[in-house]
Amino acid sequence: MQVNSSSGSLIERSFSGTGSIGGIHLPDFNDKYVFSKKKSGVSDEEYRKQIVEQAYKDFAKGQFQNKSEGFNKLMKSYTSEVSPDRKGIITSRLKAVSRNRQNVLKPIDFVATLLEGKVKYQKLSSGNSEYIEFYDKNGEMVATYSNNGWTMYTTNAEAARQTEMCMIYNEAWGNAKRGIPMASAETVNVEDMQSSFDAKA
Repeated sequence: MQVNSSSGSLIERSFSGTGSIGGIHLPDFNDKYVFSKKKSGVSDEEYRKQIVEQAYKDFAKGQFQNKSEGFNKLMKSYTSEVSPDRKGIITSRLKAVSRNRQNVLKPIDFVATLLEGKVKYQKLSSGNSEYIEFYDKNGEMVATYSNNGWTMYTTNAEAARQTEMCMIYNEAWGNAKRGIPMASAETVNVEDMQSSFDAKA
């Protein structure tokens, strides 16, 4: 696996050994940067406690945000609560692309619309290159595939959730740095933080 580029809104990665559909390797849905819908049953209040605890643990170890494996696991779980079903979207669309490729003899461009969204497929002029875009039911692009590998795009809901987690975490980490006991740090009102976030947005 190779990380090609990374920013707040997209992650581009190459995967191997993950199985394939129509000759295209699937992304690793267990990867820390590949979010797919998963309801854990954990309340936002419980998540908040876990985020605060993680921030204090990370400060004690001299770690911050994605330098911490615990933070990455928590971010994946927290974000996946609002993620589209990327795994379902990608696998069902690849099957549609694969079926369509087998039914035609010449390179084509097509858009397949399915219940949960759509896929755009393009066979590039070089003949061996393919480019595929995957969309959720809201019309937001959630992933692209080209011969260079997969790129995952963050939806608006995921971006808001990640920002929210980082705000809670950063405040708790800062409190740990200032020597404020964790019990006192947890009494900060989440609604106050949310309203200040909404005002900035």
